[in-house]
Amino acid sequence: MAAKKACESFSKSLIEDVHKWGCMKQTGVSLRHMMEFGSKPTDRNLLISGQFLHKELPIRIARRAIELDTLPYGLSEKPATLKVRDWYLDSFRDLRSFPEIKDINDEKEFTQMIKAIKVRHNNVVPTMALGVQQLKKGMDPKIVYEDLDEIHQFLDRFYLSRIGIRMLIGQHVKLHKPNPAPHVVGCIHTKMSPVEVAKNASEAARAICLREYGSAPDINIYGDPSFTFPYVPTHLQLMVFELVKNSLRAVQERFMYSDKVAPPVRIIVAEGIEDVTIKISDEGGGIKRSGLPKIFTYLYSTAKNPLDEHTDLGTDDRITMAGYGYGIPISRLYAKYFGGDLQVISMEGYGTDAYLHLSRLGDSQEPLP
Repeated sequence: MAAKKACESFSKSLIEDVHKWGCMKQTGVSLRHMMEFGSKPTDRNLLISGQFLHKELPIRIARRAIELDTLPYGLSEKPATLKVRDWYLDSFRDLRSFPEIKDINDEKEFTQMIKAIKVRHNNVVPTMALGVQQLKKGMDPKIVYEDLDEIHQFLDRFYLSRIGIRMLIGQHVKLHKPNPAPHVVGCIHTKMSPVEVAKNASEAARAICLREYGSAPDINIYGDPSFTFPYVPTHLQLMVFELVKNSLRAVQERFMYSDKVAPPVRIIVAEGIEDVTIKISDEGGGIKRSGLPKIFTYLYSTAKNPLDEHTDLGTDDRITMAGYGYGIPISRLYAKYFGGDLQVISMEGYGTDAYLHLSRLGDSQEPLP
């Protein structure tokens, strides 16, 4: 069944409300603020946090719902895009119909509701990727994908906003956990060892390489395992996993039929005063200079696309070695979310170095698209 236009499946007053809230100002928070505020999850603090989200989340969700309805090249009309837009409108309606949070019982109910919203949006990234794929299918093959600038910019804003929404919900929900582990404040680890996280992420990436190719290059990690700083381990895990996975794939494919031993992928963790930098180096042959800008776009992947119209996103949780081309651009957004960045430098014919910069100070406001 084709998805209906928003005005058909949602009331006129709801759509008007979305436009009203979409014009309101968003309020950014910093890692440090989340950490300090969450270090004492008293009933009073949880109530304040719930009240803040009750007002903040509809603003952020409304902005994205409006944008999903006004995309260029007919992307808004694609079935997968309509599905995502409906999730945003449903979540907006749930938030707006929830009464004012006056006491801790209201707050507990609200927490259950936003938990359900987070689950509803679990498959936004692959579903949106499917929408872009549906768009590409109907496009003139002569169109250069890098020229579709508005779509790249929209997806950057959209996914960055999604990271923020999920971080705010995840942080609030996790503050309810009784007896948290030492040094853990919600999703944040106040003494996270980047070397440890890099080790776990690279082991997971290597296991996938082994499964897919039957062998995998070694990974050597350099850095002080006892060095720690406050960060969100799941974010770092995701970024390192994606970068290492790409490096392993490049090296594996370059040396698969060679009699030479595949050189290891090297991970170097360096601590600066302002930044923690993680460099991931491989000798996988590098990327052509003309191809470098493409790796940060959402319409490009050197690998075969694992998504198709019939992918059941509810059940298919296999992580393939090469995805729908979103690993690198989304990793850069995760880095930028807390004031960092991701740079990729390549030597064609030799290999690639990815530099992941993370802010050590935790005081930059989340960027609000």
